[in-house]
Amino acid sequence: MPQTFARRVALPAVAAALLLPLAACGGSKSSASSPSGSGGGAKTTLTVLAAASLTDVFKAEGAAYEKSHPGTTVKFSFAGSQDLAAQVSQGAPADALVTADTKTMDGLKKDTGTPTVIAKNRLTIATAPGNPKKIQGLSDLSNSNLKVVLAAKQVPVGNYGAKVLAAQHVNVKPVSEEASVRAVLSKVELGEADAGIVYLTDAESAKGKVGTVTIPDAQNAVASYPAATLNGSKNAGAAADFVKWLSSAQAQALLHSAGFQQP
Repeated sequence: MPQTFARRVALPAVAAALLLPLAACGGSKSSASSPSGSGGGAKTTLTVLAAASLTDVFKAEGAAYEKSHPGTTVKFSFAGSQDLAAQVSQGAPADALVTADTKTMDGLKKDTGTPTVIAKNRLTIATAPGNPKKIQGLSDLSNSNLKVVLAAKQVPVGNYGAKVLAAQHVNVKPVSEEASVRAVLSKVELGEADAGIVYLTDAESAKGKVGTVTIPDAQNAVASYPAATLNGSKNAGAAADFVKWLSSAQAQALLHSAGFQQP
């Protein structure tokens, strides 16, 4: 029997637990009205809630932003978009949000500024290195002899995956349903699953640790990543500057190098 998302992840409990570290790294009140990189020696700490699939590239993005904006520190909290939404709804002290789908962001209209799509992504099938089970495409994932792991449908990659499987009339009974794409990837990396549906960029980040099976464009889904400021930010100017910067040539080059598509 697959472990359901409800049994594996109690969303309110997860959100409450995630709020604790965020309280410690919330924006500095003393710099609330100072734009990032402004003169006078003002220090600004931006807290950005970001989808788990952005983990690697956003570390590079943060370093690049800090270099070009002296006096500003960017701290990230990575999780599944649904968990980030719960944090925002419960008043987490943060300045900006980037999700892996527009649906999650649209559900937070009262808490955010106008979102801007900064990148796109596609799905792939992650396998053990060398693809020992000889998986050739989505239809093979219905094989009862395979241990397939998926993200829960509440998670953007899980929702995208469910849609592409349904469109191809493929019935998959996963051995588990995970709370983030990185959790799916980890199961495949550790050999706890034969295959899983992840983003292309996640598979690229684990190159050598997992193999991939291409999902043709005609069968694939396009994931959009919107970014927005949070209305509760105590660093409104700096938060708006960071969100705008994510669409700059420098930021886009980093996203492209990590395998993300142009918005």
